[in-house]
Amino acid sequence: MGDIEVPKLAYYGAQTQRAVENFPISGWSLPAGLIRAMGLVKFACAKANDDLGRLTGTGKNPLTDNQVSALLKSCDEVADGKHDTQFPVDVFQTGSGTSSNMNCNEVISNRAIEIAGGDRFEATKVIHPNDHVNMGQSTNDTFPTAIHVAVGIAIERELKPALTRLTEVLRNQSEAWSNIIKIGRTHLMDATPLTLGQEFGGFARQAQLSVQRANAAQQAILELPVGGTAVGSGINTHPEFGGRVSEILAERSGVEFVEAADHFEANAQRDGLVECHAELKAIASTMFNLANNVRWLGSGPRCGFFEVQLPSRQPGSSIMPGKVNPVMCESMMQLTARVMGNDQTLTLCGASGGQFQLNIMMPVMGQTTLESIMLLSKGISAFIDFCIADLQPNIEACEAAVEQSLSMVTSLNPLIGYEKAASLAKQAFSTGKTIRELCLEQEVLPEATLNEALDPMSMTRPQA
Repeated sequence: MGDIEVPKLAYYGAQTQRAVENFPISGWSLPAGLIRAMGLVKFACAKANDDLGRLTGTGKNPLTDNQVSALLKSCDEVADGKHDTQFPVDVFQTGSGTSSNMNCNEVISNRAIEIAGGDRFEATKVIHPNDHVNMGQSTNDTFPTAIHVAVGIAIERELKPALTRLTEVLRNQSEAWSNIIKIGRTHLMDATPLTLGQEFGGFARQAQLSVQRANAAQQAILELPVGGTAVGSGINTHPEFGGRVSEILAERSGVEFVEAADHFEANAQRDGLVECHAELKAIASTMFNLANNVRWLGSGPRCGFFEVQLPSRQPGSSIMPGKVNPVMCESMMQLTARVMGNDQTLTLCGASGGQFQLNIMMPVMGQTTLESIMLLSKGISAFIDFCIADLQPNIEACEAAVEQSLSMVTSLNPLIGYEKAASLAKQAFSTGKTIRELCLEQEVLPEATLNEALDPMSMTRPQA
């Protein structure tokens, strides 16, 4: 294809530079997590090839033990994030990720030559990006493998810990606030009483279920395509290669990756990523709902519910002095909206981006999934630290509305019937009186029976 100029200090080579010039699109390079996962995958591939005797064997250009050691060290450096700046290729590139795979091969090759004491500027690469770094591989199996590895690690190390901590904080609040009575609301209208602890217990259960969904998201991407090479047949690789690489990746990442059960499916389809992101979307939906509920509960402080007091994080208005807004709730609602939008991208890429033996939408699928995990993980952590952990119950506001609620009449249904209870509710609303006051005036029930029936705390649990 002719000569091309590569920056002098770059570890990457001509193929990377051509891709940089071909795709001047967004300025978004691959996420750091994906770059590092590529380094980890290349390490596992090199280690498997070495264990199988292929790198130092009788094939073309066998490596010395010193060169193999340098190759593994170079892969490790990429996996550790030491060369993130050497990956300039735009996300919106060739759909298989070939440009980024070759970017990785070139960086590892040149750095390995340097580590081994050679001259990386020599035209003939003694540790070759294709023959050695890419041995037994195709972009078509190793790039999606790197995506799965990056996603699995991000869920394990970032998302699950954040969701687990949120569950614990909400559960502790539920227990601490178990005796604070408040009014329930359905359709945004007054309903029967519950405790603030019960309400936050429901929130805690939402977070706990989100942990389960994060586990399911991770489970969906545990099968790795590596070993399928170009179309799933495994041409130019050892029969044990895929299994060995998967074992190494599982050991080094702490995530239970396994070799794909069917390499033709694993190469051709990205259904696992679509399923994974569907679980992320469900988590985002839950977090949107939680943040919005907390926002409503903290509304006021004089003219809203104000049943919990949100921590003051920053001034809320450029014109209204003293106003404080629920900024952390709003941040969470915005980022979860982005995640829900990202799910449409994954769905479209998975459904229409794969024909026959290859999906050609993989870079954006990897970038989008990792973005969603990052947004959820960091957003949830900030939501805990700057909002949820410092919530304070407003006991007076919680209790004040209970006696005024027309739905207090619900507990009288078994004693006086639905029709009579409905009539009392209408009278209470029109007169401004409470249900208790009307019942006493009209002697609907003996006072002792009435007081027992209208005990708010007894309404928060089933009655025998």
